[in-house]
Amino acid sequence: MVARTSPEDLAVTTVRITKVEAWPGRQPGGGFVVNAFLVVLADEAGGRALPVWLRGPDGHGLWRLFGSADLPPWAPGASEELTVQLLTAAGVEVTGVDVHALDSAVTVLPPRPGPGTAPAPPPAAQVEFTSAQGSAGTMTARLGFALALAVGTGAPVRVSDAVLDQLAVSGAADDVVRQLLADAPPAPTAPEIEPRFEPRNLDFADGLAGWEFGGSFRQEAAEVHWRDYSCATDGNSAVLSSAVPEPYGFAGLVQTIFAERYGGRTAIFRGELRTQDVTNECGLHLLAGVPLGPVSTPDRLTAPLSGDHDWTRQEVTAVVPADAAIIQCGLFLRGRGRVELRHAGLTFDP
Repeated sequence: MVARTSPEDLAVTTVRITKVEAWPGRQPGGGFVVNAFLVVLADEAGGRALPVWLRGPDGHGLWRLFGSADLPPWAPGASEELTVQLLTAAGVEVTGVDVHALDSAVTVLPPRPGPGTAPAPPPAAQVEFTSAQGSAGTMTARLGFALALAVGTGAPVRVSDAVLDQLAVSGAADDVVRQLLADAPPAPTAPEIEPRFEPRNLDFADGLAGWEFGGSFRQEAAEVHWRDYSCATDGNSAVLSSAVPEPYGFAGLVQTIFAERYGGRTAIFRGELRTQDVTNECGLHLLAGVPLGPVSTPDRLTAPLSGDHDWTRQEVTAVVPADAAIIQCGLFLRGRGRVELRHAGLTFDP
């Protein structure tokens, strides 16, 4: 926590969140796809608008809280409302959200890193609050999470005049949205991580291509714990390990395929695991249903391993529901330690 920025330190303008649009959104076949969100912050007194593109995870809560009439069935749950309720119960009042700096890249086109490239850091904001004891302070949070908090608490959103002068555009919010969505490129397909009907790169011959690394440690809004786990390959095995003595949450390395061909069948995920200094638990992960995020909370695990083990054959099964959208399999680690996976395989019976 740092001292609150005073109005004398930075000239700001109060803005209103007028639009939160999913991109690319509803598809011609009836499906719904979200790769990013276009958020418009309106300086109504100045007759201008500040458009900001947010990556999917950063904008989901804001989109839902903003009351989109086109929310698909898998839209996120009520975590933001719970946060607001907890803050209120604790006597904490959010008094404002301040945007002091933005990169011009986040106002032009939706985030679209190329294959094998790391995404740019998400924009951040300062959340201003007062405690139950009356002391004031600020904390840094990702912009999408901070804006969602502002909507949930009714706190004002303020943008520095320098940012508005540099990046805002003249015109009404609806006009800005229509123009930017018209100019947006086709939705990215990312062949190396696009869900397919068949698993791929199970021997890690192509590094981590086709696999996704994430987990609950990446859902911490202030990003304090975003480096608590690491993932790499070592020859033909994948290595998932903690990077700090007390890592937050869990980490997973998974890949996802479409479940369309496998409804009613039994999915079997196998692999050999080797562990070192695992203080909590690790194991194979298998989910058959609707994904909750890039790396979902483990649905089915092998008998969890802890401590030190040489290469041990593991197997986990799950019946694929007839209406399942995806099948997700991989490796899971909660807490300190290191786990390796090799000779992975995903098969289906009968």
